[in-house]
Amino acid sequence: MRVEDLPKDQHRLYEDIMAMLLGTFFVALGVTFYTQAVLLTGSTAGLALLLNYVTQWGFGLWFFAINLPFYYLAIKRMGWSFTLRTFIAIGLVSLFSELTQGWVQFESVPSLYAALMGGALMGIGMLMLFRHRTSLGGINILALYLQDRHGLRAGYVQLGIDGVILLVALTQLPLDRVGYSVLGALTLNLIIALNHKPGRYIGVS
Repeated sequence: MRVEDLPKDQHRLYEDIMAMLLGTFFVALGVTFYTQAVLLTGSTAGLALLLNYVTQWGFGLWFFAINLPFYYLAIKRMGWSFTLRTFIAIGLVSLFSELTQGWVQFESVPSLYAALMGGALMGIGMLMLFRHRTSLGGINILALYLQDRHGLRAGYVQLGIDGVILLVALTQLPLDRVGYSVLGALTLNLIIALNHKPGRYIGVS
């Protein structure tokens, strides 16, 4: 099923803006839980977190840079409007993630709680963005494209790719951290898979 074949549920501009701000803020807060607990997620955010742990560059800078090559696919397959929304969302997550780490400090956060809460926050934030024809770039664009064109659930597609990223993380993070990260990734992707199905809800502005 193609994007243009789906029912068009018109969103107002202020609804899109509110969803963009809230969605990206939820994702940034989830990232803060993960960085505080030294956990990992999948997709381009997972790569950015991993590079954040092994270099001196922050998550926000890596996240913005990694997504740059994927804009071509977004323009070619999803259109300029989708790509512009995605570019803005990525910029907001990059900004909010850096700011939130200064705003929110955890003296102690259990790894299990951080994995589940962080994964849930990111999943809810991404779901809000998906429903307003926006993504967070990279693998999200690929997952949405495969869902729109071939009916594959975006969450399940991303879950498989995330598994590969988490396997790579075994070379950089302790086993228990990777295990908690797997629980977080399952939480994130199940939220998307259960709530974002082809034809159920995609609004167009």
